[in-house]
Amino acid sequence: MLLLLGRGDAWESQRLLGAAQKMGPATLVQAQAMVQMIADAANEPDNARLKTVNAFFNRRIEYRDDRDVWGVPDYWATPLESLGKGAGDCEDYAIAKYLALIAAGTPPARMRLVYVRADLGGSAVAHMVLAYYAEPNGEPVILDNLISEIRPASRRPDLAPVFSFNAEGLWQGVTGASAGDPVARLSRWRDLLAKVRAEGWW
Repeated sequence: MLLLLGRGDAWESQRLLGAAQKMGPATLVQAQAMVQMIADAANEPDNARLKTVNAFFNRRIEYRDDRDVWGVPDYWATPLESLGKGAGDCEDYAIAKYLALIAAGTPPARMRLVYVRADLGGSAVAHMVLAYYAEPNGEPVILDNLISEIRPASRRPDLAPVFSFNAEGLWQGVTGASAGDPVARLSRWRDLLAKVRAEGWW
């Protein structure tokens, strides 16, 4: 299991800010705001924490395609990279929320990044959201950049889950059978984990 920085551990926050500083003054300003937001969220009950983190990234990251932001078809950015650019796509929102929530004290096992097919005006589009489970076998709520309101999965009929994963596993759909080790199966996830480790997330 991969462990992320503990709640309020100053040296890890400073390490993260040091990585942000190397990316430039704009990234550092955004990172300082993120570190403060995480500290505030760590003292909130679960529902309020989800809202705080979801709203922070939905406000600060403008949705843009990876080709426009990074010049490649698909790029999974770290939160610092996304905040530095002020832009990202659906994976970048979900990744940033996942990491920030863990940093604020949310157990990783309660969350999954979920690949879905999103119904956008009659056409199905590949999309990623973050699912949070208050109970292990309960219905998750969905943190999304398309709809800012955090809703139970049953109130998101526009989303059809394909597979989900976190630092601990890979599953079919959101409740399906295990599909193996996400680090082995998802090369972009493996690359992202290496980048966030270097930035100081764990």
